[in-house]
Amino acid sequence: MKLSIVIVNYNVKYYLEQCLRSVDRAAVNIAHEIIVVDNASKDGSMEYLKPRFPHVVWIESKINGGFSHANNIGFARASGKYVLMLNPDTIVTREALEGCVTFMDEHPETGAAGVKMINKDGTFAMESRRGIVKPWVAFCKATGLCRRFPESRFFGRYYMSYLDKEEINPIEMISGAYMFLRHETLKKVGTLDEQFFMYWEDSDLSYRILKSGAKNYYLPYTIFHYKGESSVKSRLRYRYWLYSSLQTFFKKHFPLYYVLFYIPIRVSVAVLKFRVHHANPIIYGDDWESYQEPPKKFLVLGSAEACRKIKEICEANNLGDSHRYIVTTEKEAPDGHLAVKDTVGCTHVLYDAESYSYDTMLRLLQQTPGNTLKLATYSTVTGNLITDDAIYNLQK
Repeated sequence: MKLSIVIVNYNVKYYLEQCLRSVDRAAVNIAHEIIVVDNASKDGSMEYLKPRFPHVVWIESKINGGFSHANNIGFARASGKYVLMLNPDTIVTREALEGCVTFMDEHPETGAAGVKMINKDGTFAMESRRGIVKPWVAFCKATGLCRRFPESRFFGRYYMSYLDKEEINPIEMISGAYMFLRHETLKKVGTLDEQFFMYWEDSDLSYRILKSGAKNYYLPYTIFHYKGESSVKSRLRYRYWLYSSLQTFFKKHFPLYYVLFYIPIRVSVAVLKFRVHHANPIIYGDDWESYQEPPKKFLVLGSAEACRKIKEICEANNLGDSHRYIVTTEKEAPDGHLAVKDTVGCTHVLYDAESYSYDTMLRLLQQTPGNTLKLATYSTVTGNLITDDAIYNLQK
């Protein structure tokens, strides 16, 4: 077995369904297995997904023991020469999987590799590569100096943003959203540390790989990462777990930093907990965490059948009727939305996943980075319209 792909699921069945479909297409030339560990989901993930993907190894955890715990269950089952730790809210391309396999085959000194992740609007995701977090690096991140001076090796260490994102480079920290590991190295340094319930487990593993003498690399092969956290409440929870896990990371690897930053981090965590549970409900009311989606206007490219179904979904979900439909396929219009002259007012470019490949979608999206168009997808096979912040279908 060449590759084992381990995915942890927690209540994101529709995103995972799309991820698995992208993996099936991307890994067609690689001897592989897919292992999904469900972290006690409450959304009926297993009942929904298992019949649709009988070739996947499904492992149901009765408890939510955290991201690290669930991944370790999958690692224990993996038999591939390489192991890919993959988030369920990703779209994987053939170039990413095949490129990583080829690179690892040709560079035995490599312990792990990360890839170029892009955001919902086609921009480069800065967390695709990171440096080891030490006091100065953390200060530059907290104060925004790393973003203000991205080309500086002195200020830009957190995201290693002085490196060309289109070139292969050795890096220090790899994102757990897509972490391509040599199984032999994983056995040598150990699996994920379950002290980290959520966040920084990837940095901990990356650092242990470096200390073992192996190298970590950034490879310029593209994947798409949704990165949820759309509501105010979820963003605060994200920061809470981020700070808490950072403290664990310092305590484990840099005891002096742990002592120096113990009080500032604990104060930050306490303030966040107070805001989530007490201050915001008092100031803004009990529904303070609710998230109001902005009105969506889709630029739809796909088959006639896909366009017809999307119209039904939009009507059923009160998404308006001002969307623009272009009946076409990748063969007929390989430039996709790039060939559409007027996209004013459109919020999303919505591709029919049966008419356009995921590789093509992401390639085209990267050519309009940072504009108003965000990626959305629809499949006539699944019946799901997937955006960065919501799923729409005809189910009641």
